[in-house]
Amino acid sequence: MTRVPEGQPAAGKTQVPIRDAATVILVRDRLSQPRVLMGKRGSRAVFMPSKFVFPGGAVDPADARVPMAGRVGPVCARRLAEAAPPERVHALQAAAVREVWEESGLLLGAPGDWQGTVPPDWADFSARAHLPCAGNFRYVFRAITPPGAPRRFDARFFLVDAGAVVGDPDDFSYASDELSELQWIDLEQARSLDLPLITEVVLGEVADIVTLEGPPECVPCFRHDDEQLEILRRRGMR
Repeated sequence: MTRVPEGQPAAGKTQVPIRDAATVILVRDRLSQPRVLMGKRGSRAVFMPSKFVFPGGAVDPADARVPMAGRVGPVCARRLAEAAPPERVHALQAAAVREVWEESGLLLGAPGDWQGTVPPDWADFSARAHLPCAGNFRYVFRAITPPGAPRRFDARFFLVDAGAVVGDPDDFSYASDELSELQWIDLEQARSLDLPLITEVVLGEVADIVTLEGPPECVPCFRHDDEQLEILRRRGMR
């Protein structure tokens, strides 16, 4: 696939700040019949209302300072660092863990004690006596929200085997109300849900690499301008 750089905002469109974000593609039974974790955004959400998505969201300032029990491997770390300073590479991984916890109630961590003041957004996580861990995360995709959207993100997607979940992967009782209808859905059947275009594209990419070990051969980066739209649609729906 072709990498494309971020373009300039189209004429007449309001410029919206781009926030770094992290998204997690949790997958079960990846070697036999892969299923991914998805949930539905609320109908009143400003960004992607009523769409099914993977857990994820924007990086918070405190994410750069939280301790971690494990980080991505050297190849993924180097690729993340191509478009982010060192402290942001750490923050992206921490944000990915935090968003999974907040939106699904699933914990990706290792036993450990927090030292010092715990950031408010991490209070519930730290109460589980675990430190966030991204040791088995694979950085697999990057997408930049197009100009004209009400919110814009520079999102990094991480593929994570559900074996990393601490506890029962079917227990969503600690989840916030940000996502509803949380479910593990067959990778192919997920295409039938009401998805954002970029999620369709990512599902197509995941289908290609889900059974592979280690980092992917490359990390595609896409934006949704008019020139790329049809290419992305075909790729996502194959």
